Amino acid sequence: MTRPPQPSPGFLLMNIGRTIRTEVEAGLKVEGTSLRHLSALGHLNREPGLSYSELGRRAGVTAQSMQATLRQLEDLGAVERRTLPGRGRTAELAVTEIGTGMMTTGFRVISEVEAKILEPLDEEQRRALTALLLPVMARS
Repeated sequence: MTRPPQPSPGFLLMNIGRTIRTEVEAGLKVEGTSLRHLSALGHLNREPGLSYSELGRRAGVTAQSMQATLRQLEDLGAVERRTLPGRGRTAELAVTEIGTGMMTTGFRVISEVEAKILEPLDEEQRRALTALLLPVMARS
């Protein structure tokens, strides 16, 4: 009797990634936010004043989509505009205290999902998995 082939690492990573993303999005939705919000806040927090285009590139979305996300974050009080709006003018946005709180909540949700997904592994296995994935991540 032949054994079924082992799944490829890419297949495993893709499926685990999809599961993590789905569970993180669900957890963030309960908290009134999204992965897109968290991504924009994280990029802005590290580099205040990034353009919509640059934020969109980093998040893998269009500038228009990022602009809509940032407008939502502005409405929530998570980011504030430090320059007056105007055509052709770069909007300088900064993360507020509310935005920092949203990031803290988001990172907690991510940690909870990660703990659940990695629960079958002991601490040594988790460190080994991280060590194996780092060079793969560096190339992506």
